[in-house]
Amino acid sequence: MSDEIVNRVSSSDLITIDLVDYSPSITILEFDLKEFLFNGEILKEKEFRSQLKKFDFSVFSNTVVAVCCSSDAIVPMWAFMLISSYLNSVSSKFYFGKKDQVFQILFLQNIESIDTSEFEGKKVIIKGCGSIKVSEEHYITISKKLLPYVDSLMFGEACSSVPVFKKI
Repeated sequence: MSDEIVNRVSSSDLITIDLVDYSPSITILEFDLKEFLFNGEILKEKEFRSQLKKFDFSVFSNTVVAVCCSSDAIVPMWAFMLISSYLNSVSSKFYFGKKDQVFQILFLQNIESIDTSEFEGKKVIIKGCGSIKVSEEHYITISKKLLPYVDSLMFGEACSSVPVFKKI
């Protein structure tokens, strides 16, 4: 009789996905429109255009930019379009929202870009704990992405997983 301890988890055909691995690892800079408003509240077109013309947009060169307005001002839509034209000229990637919102957008894009071919016909566990907060939306997105391809989908760890889906 052999007394050798066998790690059944490592020898199984389970694939574990840690969603944290798909979180963006880039720096996101914020462009707050409030800084370009009169008294932080009113957009005066002539002054706004002048300030944007003088602003050094090269600080956003080849970065991801979160475009937002931290004041409660009513900002016309063309103002965001104008800012977009300046950011586009320095080849930035830019999104509407605060830094944390843009982080979530990029996080979801990374999950949506997963190549599902390596999971076809496999048993997959989506890890439940990680170093950053993963929202419900991320778990829904990965589920929608994988369900058509996997044989089974579980949540948790290999030693204590919750079955979510099993192909019959």
